[in-house]
Amino acid sequence: MRYSKGATSGMVVAGSNGPGINDTQLYSPTGIYLDTLTDSLYIANRDAHNIICWRLGDTRWKHIAGNLNGLSGITQTQFNWPWDVTLDPMGNVYVVDRSNSRLQFFLPGQSNATTIAGVRGVTGTSANLFNLPYSLSFDSQLNIYVADTFNLRIQKFLRY
Repeated sequence: MRYSKGATSGMVVAGSNGPGINDTQLYSPTGIYLDTLTDSLYIANRDAHNIICWRLGDTRWKHIAGNLNGLSGITQTQFNWPWDVTLDPMGNVYVVDRSNSRLQFFLPGQSNATTIAGVRGVTGTSANLFNLPYSLSFDSQLNIYVADTFNLRIQKFLRY
């Protein structure tokens, strides 16, 4: 694969309307996942404390999870700095909820999450805790790998 050498500009595909929480703005996006089936970007919209979906070519996003008003929280419907987002082949959504020290799982179309790793608001060094998780990825068997930033490690969670 090649990209233009010395490219000086890119193409804006989402946001660029100043920081904010309305459906044409992004507020400190930190993680993206490209869903090639729907030609959409799932975006961890950190300072808006939500996950949104921006279909390429559209001028507005669709709310997926978290708070619509930009408020952080600790419930199963809220985030405190969602940092990364990804989907599995079944359309389930996984979110690194950084400041809540947890990994959240959403079934397609659902707004209530299940915490599948970490303990809300508790940091630590044991195998069931995070200290500011950063990103996640899957292997071919859908085991999850999480970058656990301040613990200086990558944790693997087996699919069951």
